Amino acid sequence: MENVFSYIISLGASVMMPIIFTIIGLSIGMKFGKALLSGLYVGVGFVGLGIVTALLTTNFSDPLTLISQIYHLQLNVFDMGWPAAASVAYNTAVGALIIPICLGINFLMLITKTTRTVNIDLWNYWHFAFIGAVVYFVFDQNLAWGYFGAIICYIVTLVMADLTAHKFQGYYEGLDGISVPQPFCQSLVPFTLCIDWVLEKIPGFNKLDIDAEGLKKKFGVLGEPLVLGVIVGSLIGFVAHLEVKKILFLGVTMGAVMELIPRITRLFIEGLMPISDKTKEIVSKKFNGKKVFIGMSPALVIGHPTALVCTLLLIPTYLVIAVLLPGNQFLPLASLAGLFYLFPMMLPYTKGNVVRTYIIGFVALLVGLWFVTDMAPDFTQAAAAVYAATGDQAAHVPEGFEAGSMDFASSLFGYIIYAATKYAQYVGAGILVIITLAMMIWNRRLIIRDEKASANIKGLQE
Repeated sequence: MENVFSYIISLGASVMMPIIFTIIGLSIGMKFGKALLSGLYVGVGFVGLGIVTALLTTNFSDPLTLISQIYHLQLNVFDMGWPAAASVAYNTAVGALIIPICLGINFLMLITKTTRTVNIDLWNYWHFAFIGAVVYFVFDQNLAWGYFGAIICYIVTLVMADLTAHKFQGYYEGLDGISVPQPFCQSLVPFTLCIDWVLEKIPGFNKLDIDAEGLKKKFGVLGEPLVLGVIVGSLIGFVAHLEVKKILFLGVTMGAVMELIPRITRLFIEGLMPISDKTKEIVSKKFNGKKVFIGMSPALVIGHPTALVCTLLLIPTYLVIAVLLPGNQFLPLASLAGLFYLFPMMLPYTKGNVVRTYIIGFVALLVGLWFVTDMAPDFTQAAAAVYAATGDQAAHVPEGFEAGSMDFASSLFGYIIYAATKYAQYVGAGILVIITLAMMIWNRRLIIRDEKASANIKGLQE
């Protein structure tokens, strides 16, 4: 089974997702041609997103490495990026069965009314497998502990996807019936709620409302994500002491990334909407109008203007705080391409306010640096075991370094599960179970209450 699922995952999102979406489309009654086209649009979107993010990692890796050398930045946790985390996730015994186990849990939660989300974002199941794999190695390759960590993370994420679905759908246009069951994005919601509440209490600050459009009006062309990208890219080249033509090239490259990402994300929406509309039609007919959310990748909305602007502002900030933060040993390089994924679930709560979103992102990244540093020894052990068994270069940790990655190693959900099991073991596991069950019960009550309200409205209409 490990070999089977490793092979499926090795196809990559660009191949795996078109197949999945085509099958889903056919199973809900779409014509083959329309189902295939929807799947291919999603696949092409992933290809485009991969090409664009590769522009960042390929062209900015050397300049950022130069900066660390020029300024003698001695941080010994090496940024492996998401490929290493995904490799660790799917090349262990935990990852081998994570997809069928999670799908089974999803089905049980649907029939017990503890979730409304059908999580078809199979590619991102590696997040659940990753935290399970790290816990698996914490307990000397104990499979029970590994699956415990993965399952707790999965259940909490599904509940959070439900609780945030209406905010998400209300903020982003054209995404009715969609939720985001991706744990890294959902783990930023508690940060957002807490920090936004504090910011709202600051006199004067609570009236400061600057969104991406406001930036354009205030700063003109300088407020455009494209131009900001050129400025930030050129600044990185300048700080790395590169020649003028290389500085200009980096500027245009960063600008291109900022301009292309929103265009690429439209492909996801074009592929998703026919399937989403058909699903809602079936649910309405077969389930008396009961709500079911389609769980999708946050890649759908990473091209939002506020997300682009805040990503640009946080790239240099992230590097600076990594160097200055006491207790941190992680220097972000490869993970910088993943900063876009900080914002999909923040924006519905900050209402696109650039200043608030930036501050919340800054705090989340700052705390995340400590998470990555603390998890590094066990991440390194897991990566070394995978590399020894498979020879996968993505999991190879350079000599003298430990392994780290912003992608889910800095996640609040992932770290709490890791820390609770490692430092408190059975007590920590018990607390996690209580919290998870409480969230499921609370969500079930909300679902039942909403269904009763909908039934009453329907009865009055009839």
